[in-house]
This record gives sequence, C-alpha cells and structure tokens, in this order.
Amino acid sequence: MVKTKRWGKKYMDKRNWKKYNSQLIKRGEYYINPRFLESWINEIKEANLSKVGQPFMYPNSMIEFLAILKVKGFDYRSLQGIMTALSKRLGNFPVISYSQIRRRIKKLNFNFKPKSDHLITGSDGTGLKVSNRGEWIRQKWKVRRGWVKVVILGDIKGNIVDIRVGNENLDENKAHRGMLRKNAKNIDKNFGDGLYDVKDNFKLYEKLNITPGLKIRKNASTKSKGCMSRKKEVIKYKKQGYKQWAQNINYGLRWPSTEGIFSAVKRIFGETLNNHNKKDLYHEAKMKFWAYQTIKNIN
Repeated sequence: MVKTKRWGKKYMDKRNWKKYNSQLIKRGEYYINPRFLESWINEIKEANLSKVGQPFMYPNSMIEFLAILKVKGFDYRSLQGIMTALSKRLGNFPVISYSQIRRRIKKLNFNFKPKSDHLITGSDGTGLKVSNRGEWIRQKWKVRRGWVKVVILGDIKGNIVDIRVGNENLDENKAHRGMLRKNAKNIDKNFGDGLYDVKDNFKLYEKLNITPGLKIRKNASTKSKGCMSRKKEVIKYKKQGYKQWAQNINYGLRWPSTEGIFSAVKRIFGETLNNHNKKDLYHEAKMKFWAYQTIKNIN
C-alpha cells in the first residue's frame, strides 16, 4: 500500500510568483529576439582575422539562437523559414540555408563552468529516450534502440556545473568523479543518492577536501575495509537514522541541484532525442542542457 503520510513539516509554497512570471515572460522574449543582428559585423570580422579560404558569413551567436529553437522542436527547414521572415522585416540580411544550419549546429561546443566558488553541489544521472518513431516495430519485433544517459554536476541554485553524456552503460560514479576532479577548487560539498555510496567516492572526497553528502545504503557495513572516511559516515548515519541525518546535512538541497534541473530540462525541451547517429544523439542530449542553462542565465 502506498504511504500517504510524509515526515517533516507540511510543504509551504514560498515562491515569488510575480518574479517567476516575469522570468517566464523573459524566456519567451529570448526565443524570438534576434540579438545576433547587433553583433553580426564584429563577430564576422573577428572570426575571419586569420581565416584561410572562404570567409565566414554567419556569426556564432546566430547559430546559437537557432540551436535553442531546434531543441524546442523546430526542424532545420523551418529554421531557414524563420530566418527568411526575419530578413524580410529586419534589414534584408543574407539567409542561411537549412543544410548549413545543420552543419553549424553540429559543430557547436557546449561548455559549462562553475558560477562561483565554495559551491554546494549534487550529482545524479537520468535517461533520455531515443525517438518515439517506430514504436510499433520495436514492440512487435522486439527491436531495442537503447537510451542516452546524462550525468550532471549541478549547484543548489539550479545551475549546471558540468555534464557527461553516454549510452545506458555509462558509469555514473566514474563520470561523477571526473567532474569533481575538474571542478574541485570551486566545490565545498557534494550530495548524491545511494548509488554514490562507494569507497572510491569517499576516498576522492577526502583527497579533494570536499564534504560528502552521500546517502548511505541500508545494509552498509561499519567496517572500514580500506576507507576510514566512509566508515565514519556510516557510523554517523546509523547512529542518527535517515531523517535526522538528512536534516543535519540539509540533504534536501540535493533536489534543486539535480532532480530540479532534470525536471526543468525535460519539461521545457522534452525527453526524446530525434537523431540516429550515436555522436549526434550525444550532441543533441548535451544541447538540451546547454539550452536550459543559456535561458536560465538571462534570469
């Protein structure tokens, strides 16, 4: 039977709805605001300084503008149509073809970095579906297409610090440790669920001087087995119990740093990928999270 009673205080919605509504309106403005027109000439001049061969015609800011619309569901031909309509009304600038839009979007580099120092972060993974098309064939003939796994390191303000993308066999713990090593100087504490309760993680936290906020498994042994830092956390967890332990370390902060980001990305940009090539699938998955962070930055 499903438990209906929850522990802790009743949830109170403290969100500033006036501010939140204005953020959603800003997001809508961002989708159709051709800011690239203001920086087009300067960007092209800079891009062509040491260019050999045919010069660049279209600025990177325009490709990023189109990439956001792509993950919102527009196909490449529709994107060319959007640029044609904007050109007719905003200065008759040269219109990029849909094939070139595709090539340029595939070459975009999506970079994530910490917003500040002394961050409290969380690590977690989620899956993205590989296209809904051909579902009948998959069900009828048992054709398995797999799915794409995304592991993120996010801060408690909902910003993505780092990301790793792979197939369903991607090792979350290895991906998580790689991201921590890369961004350790900016992180004070990191949260994770029971999946991250392994000795290698605790050893790395101790080495990098990061406070662990990892949920201990119910059957965890209090023996050190080569990792004293994990032993200390297990004893503390078993002594306090989950509820008290969670309150003491503010374990609830894990949600805005991981689950909140996953929820927002899937709600805004969907959880289905449309490419077929493995490399393109990974690029599309990463682009969804880049688009989320880009839009969040304007707020």
